[in-house]
Amino acid sequence: MTTPSTAPQNIANVIGLGLVGGSIALGLRQRGWRVHGEDLSEATVSRALQTSIIDRVGLAADAAVTFVAVPVMAVADQVKRALSETTGAVTDVGSVKTAVCAGCDDPRFIGGHPMAGSELEGLEGADVEMFNGAVWVLTPVAHSDDHALAAVSGVVRQLGAEIVALTPEKHDQVVAVISHVPHLAAATLMKLASDRADEHVALLRLAAGGFRDMTRIASGHPDIWLDICAENRPAIVTALGGLIDRLSEIRDVVDESDRLTLRSLLVSAREARTNLPGRVAHPEAFAEVRIPIPDRTGAAAEVFTLAADLGVNISNFEVVHLAEGNRGVAVVLVDSAASEVFRGGLIARGFKPAVSPLV
Repeated sequence: MTTPSTAPQNIANVIGLGLVGGSIALGLRQRGWRVHGEDLSEATVSRALQTSIIDRVGLAADAAVTFVAVPVMAVADQVKRALSETTGAVTDVGSVKTAVCAGCDDPRFIGGHPMAGSELEGLEGADVEMFNGAVWVLTPVAHSDDHALAAVSGVVRQLGAEIVALTPEKHDQVVAVISHVPHLAAATLMKLASDRADEHVALLRLAAGGFRDMTRIASGHPDIWLDICAENRPAIVTALGGLIDRLSEIRDVVDESDRLTLRSLLVSAREARTNLPGRVAHPEAFAEVRIPIPDRTGAAAEVFTLAADLGVNISNFEVVHLAEGNRGVAVVLVDSAASEVFRGGLIARGFKPAVSPLV
């Protein structure tokens, strides 16, 4: 284990006071944290102070955690700055992880991405409950500092989010499919409807709930998506290729009036949609795994990366007794069905886990 941080546990920095950064600041303030904040907009900083979203302007050098909540193209520079100006853990909230994790190899940096948002923009849309029940992806790597990981995980849990561990590369592949490509698809469908509206004046006025639901995310800020597509280009292009192939397949099925195949595709999609996990799981579906952390650098991060390799979702994570003998015990929640696979993987890597049902 690495040397414990001496940073105060109730001070945090937030760089970027937009929708997500403002929501983090609000959530921490409600939970008793003192929050220092920055933003390129002086007006935004002034509003954040006036509305008590932050306590002070600037960065607290001894903050326990610094959140970087800026556009993805600016994340790496701000992470490096935070690492040089503070002594605690640093994390970000960007939706692309590979580049920033590769470019910021300081052990105190833990990549992160809260899977939450709103149609609103900026500080005015900040919501104290935005992360309650949401999934928050963390992307620790082999050299990640155990105490930094514990600090970031602890704050994320306080904000009410469920932690999922992925490698940076796997994260970018997954979000390309579930977030980035859906946005591009919605924008494309919206453009198609808009073009056809020139021919059929009533088309957009007749747009019903299903169309509005499918295209809602197309209302996102365009500049954000320019940066995302630039940063996650390989994964997005691959996922778009898959979508195009599927659309071509269903186009041919419809063109050939192949009702049997069409029904099979629709039933399969319906079943997959029905089986999407909800935001809140039943306690009986989880098992608690307690893992004594060996005295080696990055051991806690190995728990995360192993879970990702095995396809096991970590729904909660904390390190207890961190200060006793410079050792700790990682306590994680995983799906009960995957607990034995996870236990076996841990044992194979020299850990000594104890598994017990949550209820």
